[in-house]
Amino acid sequence: MRCAWIVHGRGVPAPRPRFARLLATVCGLALAVPTAAVQPSKPDAPPAPLTFGILPIGGPSESLQAWRPLLDDMQRALGRPLRSISVSTYEGLAQALAKDRVDMAFVSGRIALEAVEHDRMQVIAQLTRGDGSHGYYALLLVEKDAPIRSVDALLRQPGRWRYARGETLSVSGYLAPETQLFADRGLDSDTFFARVAVDNHQNNALAVANGEADVATNNTADLERFRDHFPEQYARLRVLWRSNLIPHAVIVAREDLPDALRARIAAFVTRYAKHGREAAAELARLKLIHDINGFAPAGNDTLVPFADIAYSLERRHALSAQWVSDVALQARLRKIEADHRELVARLLDRSTAASTSNFANGGRKP
Repeated sequence: MRCAWIVHGRGVPAPRPRFARLLATVCGLALAVPTAAVQPSKPDAPPAPLTFGILPIGGPSESLQAWRPLLDDMQRALGRPLRSISVSTYEGLAQALAKDRVDMAFVSGRIALEAVEHDRMQVIAQLTRGDGSHGYYALLLVEKDAPIRSVDALLRQPGRWRYARGETLSVSGYLAPETQLFADRGLDSDTFFARVAVDNHQNNALAVANGEADVATNNTADLERFRDHFPEQYARLRVLWRSNLIPHAVIVAREDLPDALRARIAAFVTRYAKHGREAAAELARLKLIHDINGFAPAGNDTLVPFADIAYSLERRHALSAQWVSDVALQARLRKIEADHRELVARLLDRSTAASTSNFANGGRKP
């Protein structure tokens, strides 16, 4: 846009003073509009808050209370507001990830796999425990004096027992026992038992201790927590079955966060409680979460065992379904195999350490 001064410079008579001032104002506004449209936000504008999602351990309020001291420290370290979301179900957290409601989250391996595969997230750290373990174990619990003395005794009587399990996204509450115990024997827990109830680990353990269920899923970490909170009920329980090792939960962050910010988040969580004068106090805050002693650097390759679990379950579903022909079944099995190989390759891409353990089948491909 050309202004009056340029026109006047070419010998056109100058406008009258009042009109000149008006024209100058209009020109100034016209030139300012496109500049304002591309100007960055004011330097003193507060940064947008980040949202941290929390895997439900016990109740949502309990989880928020346990994580709040660490998140307060993270907020100060990052220099920006940090909100938190804790939901009552695994599915609720998975939906929050899918709907871009969180920027980073502490999640189980199965939810992390879904988030990495479909929701543009990536693994940045993995939980480490005070006992130095690399993972935990899924369990089946029965009442201490129950007639179910072995897995064989349990499986000899289909349709008799009452089962309390976790959600389908829970590795120890559903996926591990389903793939390692039931699927290996051609069984589906939802049809094998007389009744199936779905709840969290704490309530499922209470159901067995109080005689409301015969068998319940759990895991070694949550059972320790249950022992501390419900010692009387814990004394009534017995472990019937234990899974293979399950890798610990992870922290994931959005891929579209600025690289520098994502790096600062990863640096904060992996250095927390390990360096400086505040290390001892930070470790005490971590212990509130559940015997966590820190987080180790990790990448998407950490999720390969959970891809193997999903693969095993998909095969089980295919083999138990009705097909128009064996050709159709074989085509489906080949597709499941190809999808699994592609997913594992994606998880190992950009990783420095390739973990190819096949958790779902105890080291064997089905």
